[in-house]
Order: sequence, then structure tokens, then C-alpha cells
Amino acid sequence: MSSVPSSAPQAELDRVRWIDTIPYWSVHLVAVAGIALLGFSWSGVALAAISYAVRMFGITAGYHRYFSHRTFKTSRVGQLGFALLGVISTQKGPLWWAAHHRNHHKYSDQPEDLHSPRQRGFWWSHMFWILVRRHQHADHTKVKDLAAFPELRFIDRFEILFTIAYAAALYLIGGTHALIWGYFVSTVVLWHLTFTINSLAHVWGARRYPTSDDSRNNPLLAILTLGEGWHNNHHHYQRSARQGFYWWEVDLSFYGLKVLELFRIVWDVQGVPRHVRDQTAAPNRARLDVEAEDGTSAAA
Repeated sequence: MSSVPSSAPQAELDRVRWIDTIPYWSVHLVAVAGIALLGFSWSGVALAAISYAVRMFGITAGYHRYFSHRTFKTSRVGQLGFALLGVISTQKGPLWWAAHHRNHHKYSDQPEDLHSPRQRGFWWSHMFWILVRRHQHADHTKVKDLAAFPELRFIDRFEILFTIAYAAALYLIGGTHALIWGYFVSTVVLWHLTFTINSLAHVWGARRYPTSDDSRNNPLLAILTLGEGWHNNHHHYQRSARQGFYWWEVDLSFYGLKVLELFRIVWDVQGVPRHVRDQTAAPNRARLDVEAEDGTSAAA
């Protein structure tokens, strides 16, 4: 499925799809209303946190470090598992996510970047770019390596069904309490903390490496997003599954991948070479390290 043709008027392409995005806004409303009606609950917070952590790992390790950057290898079954963990985060399918993210790295903070705060402002980069007509679909020619798998195309096409199934399972297990906290509250937090990497991580934090974009390292965002906040590190060297380059830079997603590596669920988990890590005054490597748009399959 391709993006909207560029021949369409610019204003039309960048108009928020208010009707189509009613479910997005509704999730926010239900989360707030649900807490107001049910009242505060520590068990609810715990359930929301667990649901958040599992699905954030699906985004950080699966959608980002595997599907977008191919920083480790797994089996076809393992690949399917990462796709399912990612899709229940309600951030569309793996092909859509990876195609747009690869574009971001190719043109990071340049006029062609899909979600640059430098180019279009904070709120555009944070969430509005997702809600407009231009980015409703993805160009699968940018993810030929992923589109070769029919199961990934199926998940991408019917992503909403997996979200509904996840929410329904929570309701069946724990009723309204589990549905509100485990899905609605957890999803709102998951969305906006994921979005901070596109917005806040390009305006707030420290720059260790002089990349051509505005990416920054932010320890607080790194903790909250399981390691994604080491964003300047990542833009400096995208081939690494480890985004916290030094031992004191906590990267929970990388630790999770190393645990999976012990059980041979994943392998060839890429680290960062010492000479790349310590090259703080080196010229920008980001463009050199962007994978080819059609990638190379890591599934065995």
C-alpha cells in the first residue's frame, strides 16, 4: 500500500484526518474517564506498568531495533513474535512503522524528514504527523525486506484486529478494571512516551556526537522508554542494538535482547565498536550507517 500521491495539494496532504482519528482521541478520553469513574488503584497502576513495559519492548526491540535497523537476527517465528508484540502497542503495523522510521534516518531534521521539530515544530513532530493524510499509509518499496513475508503484510494490513484482540483479552481476564488500566491508560502513556523520542529527544538533552541532526541524549527519557532516550548515540551509529553506549547509560531493551540471546531466540546482537563509541569529535556518521531502503533479511 502506497502513500498518498504527492501530486495532491500540500494543504490537503497535511490536514488532520479528524474523522479517521476519532479512535485515537477516544482512547485518551476513555483513559481519563475510566480513572475518574473507577478511582485510583495501585493494582491498576501495576497492571498498566506491566502492559506498558511489554509493549514498549515490542516497539523498542521489535519495531525499532529489529524491523527498522536490523541490529540483530532471529528466526521467522521470532520475527513474528516481535511483530505481534509491536502491533498490540497500537502504533500501526511493522511495515508502516519501519518504512517511516527509515525515512526519518535518511533525512533526519532535513526538509524531507517526516517528523522534525526543527522543520515543523514540536506538536507536529510529537503526534500530528501521524494523524495527517500524507502519512496514513506506507511505501512498501522502502521495506522490501519486510514485505517479502506474507505474515508481516497480514499483520500490517489488519493491525486494528490485533489491538482489539489484546484489549478484549484484558477485559476477559480482569473485567473493566483490567481494560481501563491495562489497555487505555497504558496505551496513552505508551504513545506519548514513544512520541517523545521524535519530539523531545531532538530538543532536550546533551549532544555527545556532532551529528547533522538535532538528536540528543536524555537519561530520563532513556529510563522511561527502555533505552531509546540515548538518541544522539543512536543517530551517531545506527547499526548497534545497544543505544546506551557506556555501562552507566541504562538501556533496558538491550538487556532484554541479551537475555533472549542466552536462549538463542535472537543472535548476532550488534554492539557499538569502541573506536566508534569514543569518537566524540568525529564527523557525522549517521548517513553512512543508514541501511539500504530494501534492507537485507535477518530472518532464518
